[in-house]
Amino acid sequence: MQALRVIKGDATSPQAKGPKIIDHVCNDLGGWGKGFVLAISKRWPEPERAYRDWHRERARNDFRLGATQLVQVRPDTWVANMVAQRGMRTGSKGPPIRYDAVARCLSTVADHALRLKASVHMPRIGTGIAGGQWKHIEPIIAETLLARDVPTTVYDFD
Repeated sequence: MQALRVIKGDATSPQAKGPKIIDHVCNDLGGWGKGFVLAISKRWPEPERAYRDWHRERARNDFRLGATQLVQVRPDTWVANMVAQRGMRTGSKGPPIRYDAVARCLSTVADHALRLKASVHMPRIGTGIAGGQWKHIEPIIAETLLARDVPTTVYDFD
């Protein structure tokens, strides 16, 4: 089993050789404009465009909680738009993060990573706007990525 690597840095600039997948959590409302997505959009326009199209055409595709969209942004780099957040605000039903959706998304990312022979890179997904707790996210990463020997790095932004 791989060990989780945690380093200081920017997840949009992965510190690894070879193919890379950058994971992040999206909401199920089609909203893109706060949090880590701003850093993604600053570097590449394709993930936001693909996410918005995916949401707009949701009646004819797999857009739903637990779905993952892989968007190639460079010959060796993909961004994984992972729908794992119900809505955008904490309310009577708790924070918007859905841990079961995170697990489904990361399982799909693991499949892609193994197929592409890619490493996976991410900020502390689900813990910002989504309102999740790292103590719940980290074991999901271990079960879905690390247990399948997918090299995984988490970035703590300075």
